[in-house]
Amino acid sequence: MSTVVRSDRTRRPRARSWFETWIGEGWPYVLPTLILLVVVVAFPLVSAMYLSMTKGSLMKTSGFVGWANYVSLFSNREFLSALRFTAIFAVTSIAGCYVFGLGIALLLQKTLPARGLLRVLFLMPWVIPSVVAVAGWRQVIGSEDALANLFLRAIGQNTVYFLSDDTWAVISVIVIKIWRSIPFVMLSLLAGLQAIDRSLYEAAAIDGANRVQTFFNVTLPQLKTVSIVLSLMMAIWSVNDFETVWLLTQGGPGYATQNLVVLSYLYTFKRSNVGLGTAIAIMTLVVLMVLIVMSLRQQRQPK
Repeated sequence: MSTVVRSDRTRRPRARSWFETWIGEGWPYVLPTLILLVVVVAFPLVSAMYLSMTKGSLMKTSGFVGWANYVSLFSNREFLSALRFTAIFAVTSIAGCYVFGLGIALLLQKTLPARGLLRVLFLMPWVIPSVVAVAGWRQVIGSEDALANLFLRAIGQNTVYFLSDDTWAVISVIVIKIWRSIPFVMLSLLAGLQAIDRSLYEAAAIDGANRVQTFFNVTLPQLKTVSIVLSLMMAIWSVNDFETVWLLTQGGPGYATQNLVVLSYLYTFKRSNVGLGTAIAIMTLVVLMVLIVMSLRQQRQPK
């Protein structure tokens, strides 16, 4: 009869390194992605930070100046104007796209004749390439003989210089941005509307709620998550929108429609001041990071 001797001593597990603790046991699978992120994200970011603390051109930097470029931005009228326009551009674009996008989504949710065709037509501004879309708008508002001014004069109104007047240039850029972005917002909100439980509307009807009360107490709260995500994405796209502004006005007249990315491009590539141009780009990144943090904190709040 054999006796099995069991030891009370247990084998201690191998101590995990800090790398394994931080990444987890699947680190061999994550390591290639981490290396790719370092090469694609971290290295360019560190390089940009260094360039923002130098002076000179892209071909040759002439010295390290520390935080001088960042300090000079807050006394730079052109930068402050670009910051102001970027904020106005982002806020009005988000508000306009959401209002019109939600209205069209509510319309397309109903049973309409040729509803499929209407969806395709409403998606066209999003599908058309930026160059083609903006070139088309320049034919409409780009000169005193453009289609919009021909129509205004036909009804007895004065010529409007949409791209030469500061106020009209700002309005034109915002309107075209909203026009181009409505389809994406509409499509996202339409998907959100179709995901709402129909029993909520039945319960609201039983409680005697009218359409307005149902909209504000059922529809909008159910769209909260998708609305936050959409607002975040639209804010990022609006702050980073280079092609709409550049193709339409190139930041003019003066610098009325210069946003941060256009100003960064001008300083870096047109004025050969890579330090100041990169500093503006880093400040833009900071603005976007603040927007992202605020949006994510709002999204984590209990409903």
